[in-house]
Amino acid sequence: MTGKLDIDHLRQWIGRSEEATDIVTAQLVRGLRATLFQEIGEPKAGDAAPFTVHWCLAQPVFPMSMLGPDGHPTRGGFLPPVPLPRRMWAGGEIEFLQPLRVGDESTRTSRIADVQVKSGSTGTLCFVAVEHSISSPRGVAIRERQDIVYREMTGIAPATAKAPPPNAQHRETHVSDPVLLFRYSALTFNGHRIHYDRDYVTRVEGYPGLIFHGPLQAALIIEMAAKLRSGRPPNKFTYRGLQPLFEGSEFSINANETADGMELWTANAEGQPTMKGTAVW
Repeated sequence: MTGKLDIDHLRQWIGRSEEATDIVTAQLVRGLRATLFQEIGEPKAGDAAPFTVHWCLAQPVFPMSMLGPDGHPTRGGFLPPVPLPRRMWAGGEIEFLQPLRVGDESTRTSRIADVQVKSGSTGTLCFVAVEHSISSPRGVAIRERQDIVYREMTGIAPATAKAPPPNAQHRETHVSDPVLLFRYSALTFNGHRIHYDRDYVTRVEGYPGLIFHGPLQAALIIEMAAKLRSGRPPNKFTYRGLQPLFEGSEFSINANETADGMELWTANAEGQPTMKGTAVW
């Protein structure tokens, strides 16, 4: 699907909003803890959930007949109908005000904040900024901006000279296992085929393997930041994707202390950063 990109038409979506409600269940918390390499335990009512549990809540549900060839819903509705075939989570900013807890009824209010078109090394890029406010019975828990990028199918960003891997004061390593990617897709009800359908991602989109979710990388970074601050999440975390992280190899979660917080990043087996973020408390 590639048609004429009418930015004036797409910007008419700015200001559109929607609201969705869901429950933080103990089973969801168990599954997310397992996927984030945490102790699973026996979560009970009132226990704090992982900090990014809201990414698993109230996800849009569409009939199979309304899904596009990439597994995403067909364009239009709340998100603008950008006529570029590749859709990725580019980054964002998140503020943690208070935790969501097992048993909470959580409400997410979402608003299209901006739509912009830019040119990159792989062609035309369309960025859609979405603002979210997530509340619990105790008030607003999280404020967030998500940056979604749409781009053309042709071409993958050309290889550039690799800089020496950055040194890290704190590092954890794990393996980007296909089962890990499947679990996160299931927890977030994410049908995007690049995360679980190897034939599709290699033959249609031209990548060398399954792609690690951007939100999963961000979730692991945030949990590491909190662990290094005695369980306290950052007041604000800003992040952006740098390059894809693929299945089947070791990856790391890294952190360096700064004057007002931390610099954090995920890196592939060669030590090259794939997502970078800053956290402040």
